Amino acid sequence: MDKEAYAALLKRFRPRLEQELAEIDRLSMENESWSAPVELDQQSVGRVSRMDAMQMQAMSQAVQRRRTQRRHQLLQAFKRMNEGEFGYCAECGEEIPSGRLDVDPTFSACVRCAT
Repeated sequence: MDKEAYAALLKRFRPRLEQELAEIDRLSMENESWSAPVELDQQSVGRVSRMDAMQMQAMSQAVQRRRTQRRHQLLQAFKRMNEGEFGYCAECGEEIPSGRLDVDPTFSACVRCAT
């Protein structure tokens, strides 16, 4: 891929990655209150309410783990962009088809190497 084509590829995918990263960061900030420890005082919160709160806390923590993993994938894609490796398979070095990157711009392997 020549420099002009690579610049066009970055121009196409960088805003999408930046937007997703900003959204993940925003949601993570909002999520902090749901991940807080659950009150143990059963006088102020009934047993069922406390169990519901614990379940919500566990679900919130699971969502946050997935967000953290996705954030890492996005940061790795930015790193590949900065190093001039974005859009190339990390395994075989071939170009990753733009259709595959349309599905998920964080993919670092072509279909052949990903399977």
